[in-house]
Amino acid sequence: MITISLCMIVKNEEQVLERCLASAAPLVDEIIIVDTGSTDRTREIALRFTDRLLHFAWIDNFSAARNYSFDAATQDYILWLDADDVIAPDNQQKLLDLKRTLSPDTDSVSMIYELSRDEYGNVAHSLRRNRLVKRSNRYSWQGAVHEVLIVGGHIVTSDIAVAHCPLTDADPGRNLRIYSQREAQGLPLTPRDRLYYAHELLEAQQYRQAAAHYQRFLDEGEGWIEDEVTACSKLADCYHALGEAEQEWNAICRAFRYDTPRPEFCCRIGFSLLHRGKYEAAAHWYRLAIELPAQEKWALENHACRTWLPHLQLCVCYDRMKLHDLAYAHNEIARTYRPDDAAILQNKAYLEPLVSRQDSASDNQEAG
Repeated sequence: MITISLCMIVKNEEQVLERCLASAAPLVDEIIIVDTGSTDRTREIALRFTDRLLHFAWIDNFSAARNYSFDAATQDYILWLDADDVIAPDNQQKLLDLKRTLSPDTDSVSMIYELSRDEYGNVAHSLRRNRLVKRSNRYSWQGAVHEVLIVGGHIVTSDIAVAHCPLTDADPGRNLRIYSQREAQGLPLTPRDRLYYAHELLEAQQYRQAAAHYQRFLDEGEGWIEDEVTACSKLADCYHALGEAEQEWNAICRAFRYDTPRPEFCCRIGFSLLHRGKYEAAAHWYRLAIELPAQEKWALENHACRTWLPHLQLCVCYDRMKLHDLAYAHNEIARTYRPDDAAILQNKAYLEPLVSRQDSASDNQEAG
């Protein structure tokens, strides 16, 4: 059985740290917590779970702090978490099973990162992260903000999930402030820096500036394919917010330069066609979003775009095409994901009489 060091960096996490550590402590052999300047009860809570509580003077660089935590690890593998992450009981068991069976020639294990859930408990957004890495390989983090762990070798793709469960963002402007300061100081931006700087600008609703950085990131062509696909999606968001429909369409279509169609972009094209009255063409793209096989992509995935959303939009398309039985059928599928959704229930009430009349007319024709 392999041994695992849990490595974390924290600051003022008293609201979430105990929840995280309680879910992870039974799974690991060592816990290393690096505090970067807490002024609340974070250190007190950490000491209930470990005596490996270290201090790191904050220098506006997340990678530096994470690498410091990794340097302190002593076990075979390193598992990293954020304080507002949780490992649910079913995934705890999966990780314990992995711990017993993992081949020692494994360099990294990727896990699903569940970023959010909707009000019905469905996973709304997720991506993949290299979550468990071999300590002896001395993998390091890169990037001051939105840091990335650079790994290689034999990577195992697991179905273990870590859930991101934040309560509040204590400093929502922190990352944008760091990026802005680095730019003002003339420090070079890596392609990944530029992408995530654009993300922060988009989050701050600085759409024009965000679009400029996404455009430059794509034009320079030095990013990872998953980041290029994500940039196309976010660039489309910028132009949608700016009301520039042609530019939005171009950003959507640009994604097909980098990879095969993905549900999110199929739904985006469907939405554009639907609002231009091209119902049959829109239905084609929504059907494709549903039919595309699931793939292990590392980019951010919007789960709605392969589940309830295309079915709901197909309901609208087929209603406009007077195919009320198909509209009703797809609305019912959407309802399995969102049983109390007001729009879906309204569609159900509207379509049921129309489907009943269609059925009655069909019965009369057969009788005649």
